[in-house]
Amino acid sequence: MDKSSMPKAFSSHHHWYSSMLNSAKSLYESEPKIIYTYDNAFHGFSVVMNKHELEALKKSPGFLSAFEDGVVTTDTTHSYKFLSLNTATGLWPASNYGKDVIIGILDTGIWPESPSFRDEGMTEIPPRWKGSCQGGQDFNSSLCNKKLIGVRYFNQGTRAAFPENPVPDTARDDQGHGTHVASIAAGNYVDGVSFFGYAPGTARGVAPRARLAAYKVLFGGGYESDVLAGIDQAVADGVDIISISITFRRASLYENPMAIAAFGAREKGVLVCFSAGNRGPSGITVRAGIPWAVVVASGTVDRWFGGSVTLGNGKAITGWTTFPARAAIRNLPLVYNKTLSACNSTELLAKAPFGSIIICNKTEEDPFFFFLWSYLADSNVRAVIIISEDKSLLRSNNFQFPGAIITPAQSVEVVSYASSSTSPTASIDFQQTIIGTEPRAAPALSDFSSRGPGLSYDRILKPDIMAPGELILAAYNPYTTISAPIIGKTLFLSRDYNLLSGTSMACPHIAGVAALLKAAHPDWSPSAIQSAMMTTANHLDNTNQPIKDLGFTDFRNATPLGIGSGQVDPNRALDPGLVYDATTEDFVDLVCSMNLTSEQTQTITRSSYNCSSPSSDLNYPSFIALFNSDERGLTFNRTFHRTVRT
Repeated sequence: MDKSSMPKAFSSHHHWYSSMLNSAKSLYESEPKIIYTYDNAFHGFSVVMNKHELEALKKSPGFLSAFEDGVVTTDTTHSYKFLSLNTATGLWPASNYGKDVIIGILDTGIWPESPSFRDEGMTEIPPRWKGSCQGGQDFNSSLCNKKLIGVRYFNQGTRAAFPENPVPDTARDDQGHGTHVASIAAGNYVDGVSFFGYAPGTARGVAPRARLAAYKVLFGGGYESDVLAGIDQAVADGVDIISISITFRRASLYENPMAIAAFGAREKGVLVCFSAGNRGPSGITVRAGIPWAVVVASGTVDRWFGGSVTLGNGKAITGWTTFPARAAIRNLPLVYNKTLSACNSTELLAKAPFGSIIICNKTEEDPFFFFLWSYLADSNVRAVIIISEDKSLLRSNNFQFPGAIITPAQSVEVVSYASSSTSPTASIDFQQTIIGTEPRAAPALSDFSSRGPGLSYDRILKPDIMAPGELILAAYNPYTTISAPIIGKTLFLSRDYNLLSGTSMACPHIAGVAALLKAAHPDWSPSAIQSAMMTTANHLDNTNQPIKDLGFTDFRNATPLGIGSGQVDPNRALDPGLVYDATTEDFVDLVCSMNLTSEQTQTITRSSYNCSSPSSDLNYPSFIALFNSDERGLTFNRTFHRTVRT
């Protein structure tokens, strides 16, 4: 509530709130009941009331916002809670949190000193582990432990491509990406972390008691040969799950080393997870259409990082920001005019009043956002309010200047106030973490997530499943300055934990869930684990409506070509009922049906298998039927054969 709106007739804010509730009281429901009133940290109250009463209350003078109450615990990698993993029931306790399952991460390496890779609470390393901790430049083999049980690096392909460039002999993560995805999959418990005050709480991976093996295959860039070596070594070392958040150019299965190696891994009982890629929202952009791997799409979570913009008239609007400080932006002059609102040059911003908050318009075609920070740093402006519908800005962890982003709809009142008031002012409060169904329901399909059908093979539906992939907080290289904002031009910040978005972040979520299922059901095959996740996935969001597609401005319903079977539901996957299982021979028969040459077929399947009964009707837990454009208006039958087991 805006306490400044309280009429003088009331002796206390409690009486004011009670009066409003009496006015909003429904004739058909029980009387609203105030639970708490707040007057120190903020102004407002908690109340038991129905939706009709809430709508009436919203019309009261001084009302700012209302949020449904919910269960709270101290948490940071919030996606585990969003996936309903809990300590009381379900997959976590049933799997002993993934105990002794080994996840191999192929990426940019690892930052072993991260608290997420400490081995407190871990038991002895399983004797079946055959891997090693490879030392190297700035990496002592003693840095491995009972959590991070293996480390290797593969750089020979990169060296061959650039013989004149130095390529370090080390698995140390000099970028942060590999550290991030590893901690998402199986990071240990770490208390008291945040991203500069945003998303505070306890970080943990999806399978916090699983083991990690890190394989560095990317050195700035990467080469397929190095990735192939990494997969090969991981299988030899004895990993159970492989997570690969790497994109590649090749579409044909028989030319793709990752597809080929993934086939061999599946044959050895190892489940391989790939990220779908970030080429959405266009269709047919999933390159990793690999039938014997799990391909993962990215979705949002129900967490929003806000900056409250409070106008001088008491109106408060929640915008988006990750500015990393408690900047003192209090009751400053608010400036808006059509000329200055372009904000696209230092000269233009120099005309803004000293110490003001300026309102800037950002259009979809205008790339000024990439230069705005330097323009603002050279000005006398104290803060900025950016008007934009660009969804990519709402994933930015690089807010380099005090300010917030608001939508065009929110801006109507802001601009009207700034234009009509004689002395408009505003304040901005930072470091707010909001959880719930606002500003939009979750999950929703990320606009950047690649869509199917898969380019590699379009007769199996890809992607397979969706998992959290936007603004995921996880461990990072603390010395990578791109991991945090840059204020002005001189101060570089970094952080042990970073917020990142991409299908790269979604993939290790699925790897972690697969590890939990493997621990709970040691006898399940990779196909059974994949089937359990897919057949129990949820196609509804947290408002019980179909999952929406953020790639379209009308937020239409997402299709299976974007979300696959839907959002992973770990607890339901623990007991899926029936599963679609598949053997190596089934995958061989699928490859044999692809009209490849015998050499191309053997490239994937190896010469130990014969094409005895080619069939494209793989025993897979999804269905897709393809029709040509010249078949429009005609009637066809498509028959699928599946075998399920308990």
